[in-house]
Parts: sequence; structure tokens; C-alpha cells
Amino acid sequence: MQVGLPVSKLTRLVTRTFVALAVLLLTSACATLPPNAGQDPRDPWEKYNRNMFAFNDGFDAAITKPLAELYVKLPEGIRTCLSNAFFNLRGPSTAINNFFQSKPVEALSDVGRFAVNTTIGIVGCFDVATGWGMEAHREDFGQTLGVWGFEPGPYLVMPIFGPSSVRDAIGIYGVEPFLDLNFYIDYPGIEYTVLGLRVVNERAELLPADRLVREAALDRYSFIRDGYLQRRRSLVYDGNPPRQIDPDDADDGDDAKAPAPGGGASSGPAKSKPAGEPGEGAGKPADAKPGETGK
Repeated sequence: MQVGLPVSKLTRLVTRTFVALAVLLLTSACATLPPNAGQDPRDPWEKYNRNMFAFNDGFDAAITKPLAELYVKLPEGIRTCLSNAFFNLRGPSTAINNFFQSKPVEALSDVGRFAVNTTIGIVGCFDVATGWGMEAHREDFGQTLGVWGFEPGPYLVMPIFGPSSVRDAIGIYGVEPFLDLNFYIDYPGIEYTVLGLRVVNERAELLPADRLVREAALDRYSFIRDGYLQRRRSLVYDGNPPRQIDPDDADDGDDAKAPAPGGGASSGPAKSKPAGEPGEGAGKPADAKPGETGK
């Protein structure tokens, strides 16, 4: 006697449930637009972005956040092991991007770090490499495009995934899947389970920041947008971006046009090397691991 639904029927049921939920969230996601929406040159698509932000907010409240809140109830040791292992999967991508960014020393360090943590660290569960002095980095192809001189382009809120830009959408969602080991797992069940757990893990790591933003920000959309753009710019410059010139200061004389010491004009992000250990704006990203600089 067969118990439960056949796999094909169960798949159709799950698919229909998600489609219905998506339609419900989309039809209810009508964001209140400020009168100056679309006037920020960084965000010409603000009307679309705010509506997608509202849709993502509803999706997060219905699915992602509840899963993350359940996830954090796991024992801390298990969560640390999973987080380290997921970060380790990004090792080859980080090494490749460091090589593309003309940082061979960091690239070689990333290769060594991946080898040590994959073997001695048991598939990355234990971060042995940091204790051995191998600094953790996190690079992606969006950053690499920035180092090569590509401007970020308009700010863009991606469905489900959230804040991005045209450059990052191409680099992270277009190229990174070819560099991430997760997408080379031959068994679809394992591949998508690992991918789903990674998403939930990253959302769980953002829960404290999410509470802070909801309590402190008058306009969450603008707060998240500005923070995202600032952080991504900092990452492109390894935590040492040149000073941006305020357009209102353009008529204040030659001094206003002079770049900050150690940096050039902000319009050409040729990569500058930081003098010391860089940070990332106000601090490390939520997905940074112990010893990670974000370089």
C-alpha cells in the first residue's frame, strides 16, 4: 500500500502552492512611493525597485525569515559547522576572482585555505586555515567587474534575492554559478538542498541586523539601498575607496575636485591597495567568517 502522494503529484502541489503564494504577494506588494522617486541618479528605477522590495519583504515574512528563525534554534556547533562548510564552497570562486583582480598572493592563499579546510577541516566544517594564519577573503565576479573599471550602473532590486546593481546582477547571478562548487554537485537533490540551506543560513546571520534596521530606519528601502551601494563600493576598493565628490561642491574651487590622499576620482574605480587591514564600511559583512577581511 502506497503512503502519501506520488512524487510527481507532490511536486505539482508544491509548485502550485508557491505560484499561488507568489501571485498573492505580488498583487499585495504595492509600495508607497515618495514624491521624488526616481530622481536619485543611482536609482532611476526606484518605482519598480520599491515595488519589488515590498514583494521581497512579503516573501521573506512568509517563507525565508520563519525558516531562518527555526534554523537558529539548532545547536550552535552545528550552525557553525554548516556556516563554515558553506563558506568553504566559495573558496575556488574567491581564488579565481582574486587572480582576475591581479592579486596572486591572495589567490594562492585562498587555494591553500580551501585545500586545508576541505581535508583537515572535514569538508570545511572546521576552520583550520584561519588558525594557521591563512586569511579569509570573499570575492565575487561583481567585484571583479568593478576592479576592471565597470561602473555599477543603476541600483536594482532582484526578485527574492534583494539588493543588487546592473553590474552585480551580471557578475553574481550571471557568472558566479559557473564558479561556485555548489552547482557542480551531480545529484540534484543534494545540490538544491545545500543551496537552500545556504540561503537560510545567510538569512539567519542577518536576523540581528534586520531587527536593528527595522527599529532604526525611517525608510528601510533607502537605508538598505544606501548601505548596499556603500558596502559594494568599499569591497571593490578593498576597504579603501577614494573620496566621492559631492555635486554641490563642484563650484567650490579646485580643492573640492582634488581626490582624497591615496585615491583617484570616484568615476574610475581602478583598484587601490589599502595601507592596512581594510574594513567594509562600518564593519565586516554579515556573511564574513572569522579572520575574513572582505578583500
